[in-house]
Amino acid sequence: MFLRRGIITEEDSRYMQRALELAAMAMGRTSPNPVVGAVIVKDGIIVGEGYHRQAGTPHAEIHALREAGEAARGSDVYVSLEPCSHYGRTPPCADALVKAGIKRAVIATVDPNPRVMGRGIKILQKAGIEVKTGILQNEAQKLNEFFFKYIRTGRPFVTVKTAMTLDGKIAASSGDSRWVSGEDSRRHVHELRNIYDAIMLGIGSVLKDDPQLNTRLDTDDTRDPLRVIIDRCLQIPLNSKIIQSSQSQATIIFCGTGASTAKAEEIRQAGAEVICLETNTDMIPLDKVLDELGHRGILSLLVEGGAQINANLIENKLADKYLAFVAPKIAGGNKAPSPVGGRGVEFMNDAVMLCDIEYRFFEKDILISGYFRNELPQMDTD
Repeated sequence: MFLRRGIITEEDSRYMQRALELAAMAMGRTSPNPVVGAVIVKDGIIVGEGYHRQAGTPHAEIHALREAGEAARGSDVYVSLEPCSHYGRTPPCADALVKAGIKRAVIATVDPNPRVMGRGIKILQKAGIEVKTGILQNEAQKLNEFFFKYIRTGRPFVTVKTAMTLDGKIAASSGDSRWVSGEDSRRHVHELRNIYDAIMLGIGSVLKDDPQLNTRLDTDDTRDPLRVIIDRCLQIPLNSKIIQSSQSQATIIFCGTGASTAKAEEIRQAGAEVICLETNTDMIPLDKVLDELGHRGILSLLVEGGAQINANLIENKLADKYLAFVAPKIAGGNKAPSPVGGRGVEFMNDAVMLCDIEYRFFEKDILISGYFRNELPQMDTD
């Protein structure tokens, strides 16, 4: 086995934490690549730092080596993900580390990409470089949970986001939903949009709210996610904000094969893409939607609406994470909608249980987040 964890020192943890911090600076900017940070240390002093900023540009190790210069020879490198070992749009980082004369490499986690998975480590070891792995491994894998899911399944990491009252309502009985959650919670949603590759919504929410689904933050470093609309019959109005802004923000509308071809052409002329999928039910096959997004290199998908879409994703084990903003309000009403529709469970023992639960506060709101217990292919690190 090529893995050599060894003893984790306080110094190793500190420098690896810095590498993770650097990697996180590029969240949402590197798809379909992972986020990676690198730190080069010599005689207890950081002489070089870097992170992968965008697909097709130099990787983290290259930035760190350039900053370190000759000081890289005989130094230690801390990398949040195994250095690449193959030629892609950039040369192998493992070879660059060998050429620079690195003495020791500390790696948080193995790269799950079959083109790398252990090969980068073996290149370093073959060159006589001491390699230690597993330093802050859980943190490193969570930081790259989008990439790990994508590599193992070919589909994006799917996060379902809802905002509800204490009694589980996402809107009043009239349909009014402005606003369930507070301003700080809504700002955090825009921070999420800033790092997810795509955002998905059902046509019901589009018709009710006429959203724009862009990113609105008081910073310069913002980007709008790809908009994905599930609209079986192409009901979306041509004067909706989504269609009107589709020239400036990429948009895909998934419809059924029975949808109007004339309406589809009008939508395309306005700037949005229309993809028709065969369906024998009232619901577009979301597994096929995820497959299509995966083919396009979309690593992450934020789902922001629709009780039926949420239920479909959860019942078919297509969702990976759930975010629930809970506001200290009680709406009541038998007709007031809840965040998840579908068949539901007959017995509470059959309810879907999340794991790795976390809690955060945004003013008076509570954000409860957790992961679905979906089985993913495991990495073979032997």
